[in-house]
Amino acid sequence: MADNFYLDNPDLRFRVERCGLDEVVDIKEHGYAYAATERKAPRDYADAQDNWRLVLEILGEICANVIAPRAPEADEEGAQYSNGQVTYAAATQAAIEAFRKSEILGAMLPWEFGGLNLPETVYQAMIEMVSRAEGGLMTIFGLQEIASTINEFGDDAMKARILPRFARGEVFGAMVLTEPDAGSDLGSVQCRATQDADGKWRINGVKRFITNGNADIHLVLARSEEGSKDARGLSMFLVERDASVRIRRIEHKLGIHSSPTCELQYTNTPAELVGKRRFGLMRCAMALMNGARLAVATQAVGISEAAYREALRYAGERIQFGKTIGDMPAVSRMLVSMKGEIEAARALIFETSAWVDSLKAYEQRQAELEREGKSAESALIAKKKQASNLADILTPMSKYYATEMGNRVCYKGLQIHGGVGYMREFNAERHYRDVRITNIYEGTSQLQIVAAIGKMVGRGLDLLLDRWAAAPCAPALGSVRKELVETTELFKKCCDALHAADRDTVDYFGADLMDMAAAVVNGWLLLRDAQVQDRKADLVRAYAAEHLPRARSSGAAVLAHDMAGAAGRQSILA
Repeated sequence: MADNFYLDNPDLRFRVERCGLDEVVDIKEHGYAYAATERKAPRDYADAQDNWRLVLEILGEICANVIAPRAPEADEEGAQYSNGQVTYAAATQAAIEAFRKSEILGAMLPWEFGGLNLPETVYQAMIEMVSRAEGGLMTIFGLQEIASTINEFGDDAMKARILPRFARGEVFGAMVLTEPDAGSDLGSVQCRATQDADGKWRINGVKRFITNGNADIHLVLARSEEGSKDARGLSMFLVERDASVRIRRIEHKLGIHSSPTCELQYTNTPAELVGKRRFGLMRCAMALMNGARLAVATQAVGISEAAYREALRYAGERIQFGKTIGDMPAVSRMLVSMKGEIEAARALIFETSAWVDSLKAYEQRQAELEREGKSAESALIAKKKQASNLADILTPMSKYYATEMGNRVCYKGLQIHGGVGYMREFNAERHYRDVRITNIYEGTSQLQIVAAIGKMVGRGLDLLLDRWAAAPCAPALGSVRKELVETTELFKKCCDALHAADRDTVDYFGADLMDMAAAVVNGWLLLRDAQVQDRKADLVRAYAAEHLPRARSSGAAVLAHDMAGAAGRQSILA
């Protein structure tokens, strides 16, 4: 067992050290003015990086020595339900207590609320380590994003009352959106919010599939506008769970057993409006879900990292036919593929997180100027628009690719173990079960395609693709670059073809286009890395050899779309 999940992962350290958030941190720290009043606040960017390393090393040690050794126990015991109450497994409780003592909760909250004011990018590194240690625990740790949403949309009194409690680990949160008849279609939510004569809000209704629904703080999406039937009638509400919130049951799931998935009933439950009325889905819930989708992408990478290491270790120990199975080309190829996909997904997530951080920073700066009665300069507005467009495409792409990748990697990890991988005594089967939810919850892979496809076919990735193609490349990697350029041009042709097509055709080939986009973006990211890290050269060659031919095959399917029509589909399905 490793001593530290940060120090033993050179690629994760590489990502954190090279994330390039100078401008973001300067804005978040108000030009480092926080250092004058907050003892732990950084004095400059180098100091901020030192802070990140310290936090990540502390968490890395907890993950390696407290959480991971008891992960099978947390899975076996799971969250328990009795008489309307949920109890975490003993191992989960120990992990939560370790988080509290470490003073690393409330990671992204501002200093004034007891947080660490970390960028989203660094927070993703934290989520990856927790997920690697125990996949189900991530949903408890990762739902600290609830606090960030309150910070963004709540009023001053709400933030002052609630946020320090998150930072101290006194409360955890739940994102309460889904209902029995409103899963992906959140616009049809029926849970109701009504106002008393004195203006106080109350919630009535049932919510289902609520991750960590036993949490103390709920953000509840409810219908606040009488007679409304669509998303415009929904608002977001904060609920401090009390006796009026009944936990009716918890689900018995395939995986992530330590994470309670609850069915909740609200009966005249006191609530507070978060942000503006009618903005519940389009502003608050979307902000929540975007953060959650990025976290789930990272969760898949963390679980995959654990599965890969288990497979690598087993392949190095298992002797068959006089040699380790890891020395057999068929198995070593699987391990190379696993490693390449994990590092590609990590690169994509860090690229995405950096754009999300930039967007948040530019929004913060614009809001500060407006409070001062000043107009944002055109350069700031342009940078915010660029960051917004890229975040809108890359966030669902990250969720799509990382979670689909996670299922492939954990499948291979179990396969490498052979028959013993199917047994509960080995961690491979737990990783295989845990990762399966990642491409389902917080929006299925199919919904991620829908979220990204509009801006993608509008050539929203051209800015990045053209920038990467114009960058210098080592001569030894020229053949990889040539193949990437050719596949990128094919991707652009496919975007143009689908941009001119009807909506059914676009949706039919959305997965092909998303697969192409992920392959070319990941390829360019890994090629960029190979210019500064020799180890990445062989990795990008292996990744390109496996994924770029598949991308070109997807492109051929898009450009020859004879079977896209409804008649053709019905003929096949009849």
